[in-house]
Amino acid sequence: MQQKNGTAGKKHQAASLNDGDYMDIVMINALLESMFTIFTTMVRQKIRPGVPEPKQDKIAKGAVSGLIGMKAEGACGSIALSLTPPTIREISRSMLGHEIVSIDKEAADLVGELTNMLVGGAKRILSEKGHDFDMQTPQLLLGEGHEIVHHYPGQTVLLPIQIAQEEFYIELNFV
Repeated sequence: MQQKNGTAGKKHQAASLNDGDYMDIVMINALLESMFTIFTTMVRQKIRPGVPEPKQDKIAKGAVSGLIGMKAEGACGSIALSLTPPTIREISRSMLGHEIVSIDKEAADLVGELTNMLVGGAKRILSEKGHDFDMQTPQLLLGEGHEIVHHYPGQTVLLPIQIAQEEFYIELNFV
C-alpha cells in the first residue's frame, strides 16, 4: 500500500467526511456494493465496473437518467444513474420479463426505481459504517444529450458499468 506525503511510519489517523477524496472513495465502494447486490438478486445479470474518471461536461452518457441528492453532516452531493437504450432493454428483459424499447414513462420508471434501489442500498451500507445520509426523491431526465446538473459545484466522477456488451454510468458529485 502506497502512502502519500511522507506519511510512512506515522500513526494512521481516521479520515473524516471532510478529507478531500475520502468521501468519493467511500461512496464509490458503497455504490458498487449496492449495485452488485441489485444486479445479483433483482436483475440476475453480471456487471463489471470500469475505471472511475473525472467527468468533463454535464451531458449525460445515457438517454434516461435518475439524479438524487444526498446530504450528511460534513458532506453533501448527488448521484446520477444514466442508462443507454441498449442497457434499458437488457435490464428490463432480465428484471421485468419484457423489453422496454422506447424512451418513455416506462423507461423513466425503471431508471427511477433502479436509482432509488442503488442509493437506498448505498445509504444502508454507509449507515452501518456510521455515515448517516438523507436522500431526496430522484429527478428523472429523458432524451439523448440531456444535461445532468448536480446539486453542488464539486468535481463529478464518472463510473462506467458494463453489462453484457453494453455500458451504463454512475455519476458521483460530493463536496
